[in-house]
Amino acid sequence: MKNNKIKIAISYPPLINSKGNAFLGQNRQFQWTNTGNVILPVIPAYGATALKKLGYKVFWDDAIAEKIQYDIWLKRITKYKPNIIFIESKTPVIKRHWEIINQLKIQSLKIKNYKLKIVLMGDHVTALPEESLNNSKVDYVITGGDYDFMMLNLVNHIYHKKKLEPGFYYRATAPSRHRAIVNSGKFALKHHNLDSLPIIDRKLTNWKLYGYNNTNFKYKPAAYIMTGRDCWWGKCTFCSWTTTHPGNTFRNFSVDHTIKELKYLASLGIREVFDDTGTLPIGPWLKDFCEQLIKTGLNKKIALGCNMRFGALNQKQYNMMGKARFRFILYGLESSNQNTLDHILKNTKVEDSRKTLIMAKKAGLQPHLTIMVGYPWETKQDAITTLDEARSLFKDGLADSMQATIVVPYPGTPLFAECQKNNWLKSTDWNDYDMRAPVMKSPISNQEQLNLVHGLFHGVLTPKFLWRKIASIRNVDDVSYLFNYAIKYLKKLQDFPKS
Repeated sequence: MKNNKIKIAISYPPLINSKGNAFLGQNRQFQWTNTGNVILPVIPAYGATALKKLGYKVFWDDAIAEKIQYDIWLKRITKYKPNIIFIESKTPVIKRHWEIINQLKIQSLKIKNYKLKIVLMGDHVTALPEESLNNSKVDYVITGGDYDFMMLNLVNHIYHKKKLEPGFYYRATAPSRHRAIVNSGKFALKHHNLDSLPIIDRKLTNWKLYGYNNTNFKYKPAAYIMTGRDCWWGKCTFCSWTTTHPGNTFRNFSVDHTIKELKYLASLGIREVFDDTGTLPIGPWLKDFCEQLIKTGLNKKIALGCNMRFGALNQKQYNMMGKARFRFILYGLESSNQNTLDHILKNTKVEDSRKTLIMAKKAGLQPHLTIMVGYPWETKQDAITTLDEARSLFKDGLADSMQATIVVPYPGTPLFAECQKNNWLKSTDWNDYDMRAPVMKSPISNQEQLNLVHGLFHGVLTPKFLWRKIASIRNVDDVSYLFNYAIKYLKKLQDFPKS
């Protein structure tokens, strides 16, 4: 079959829930959220673009971001009749995805001369690949985090007999009463050269859908990229992407490739870009990148954001980032108890946070903090220590925004294995792993944990903090950003209801 006769859908089916909208693609920790934020799933977008360049007919089908109803989506995807559907899943919605897969298979049987293959990918199925094959009619499971390269390989395997790479799980083709599950070996990532990927086709992947509804952006329209896979540290025991991108497999695009991508985004009118690499590449790469941003004048067209680790950079490097027009910088504070930081292999010191934030603010950056409560070994006083430090950082003007959540031990992570070993799990119903309630035993009750998160959102919004925000207004973008931030804050409180 010729490539232009083969239809491929990269799909995010609607996931309707009274708790809010599914925050799934490009998200290391799943949430039902009321903020309305949407993020382009970058790695599948590279895969979609690469498949299109090979002549395949590609349908970018993000019904979550489109906010369309399930029945409408089902009619649309059935009418399109894709030969292959790729679906990314995560732990709290895997059971719903099994139901959707089975329904899609039933629908496909009603269409004459139509054979549908469905593929699952993501951190949950990487940890438990056989589970989905046993509980649904899925055809293939992709393990590992390079979905783009694996999508290409699978399509070329199915239609052009190319050998499967390691990392695929599927049912044996030999006829038998019970078709055994087989695999092509342990997934490998290092042989995937990121620079061989084309720049994401933003028209194909409906860039305007993601350009406005994200309260982390001040300048809109905006976009996401990833300069690396995924974090050069890559050992934090709670992070779900350590399952798909182990720390020793970190790779990054060249500076030239990234600059070309940013030039393309600027040509579309994009005004801000967030690099969602687990931690932005540092060292010579970062120096060269900043110099190229300034040399090409991209720093006058696009503001930048990134993830960074405490203690990773010095003042000179932060000043360089400020000059290159980095604006938003996200840090994982996680806890202000050294025992916890050591326990989760964060490889940072409590004192690193304040020192780093002082440097970032001095360079003109706007830091965002992520904080978690509910570690099984932490007391309520330990949690309060973290929340008090977070409030202090906001009071002193060292942080501009934050995200507080409950710790979730995802299958495949070292934290999940530790929970199994110590009998810390309160539930193995994957529906419960959505951050709305603790799933680990803790000295702190469920409602107390929710109250702590809820209280933190209240606690940081002191009159001094609010006045500082108002005084920072310089233009219409500032007004719009602060208004959207206030709306996000109010909606975020609905994610963690207080008793």
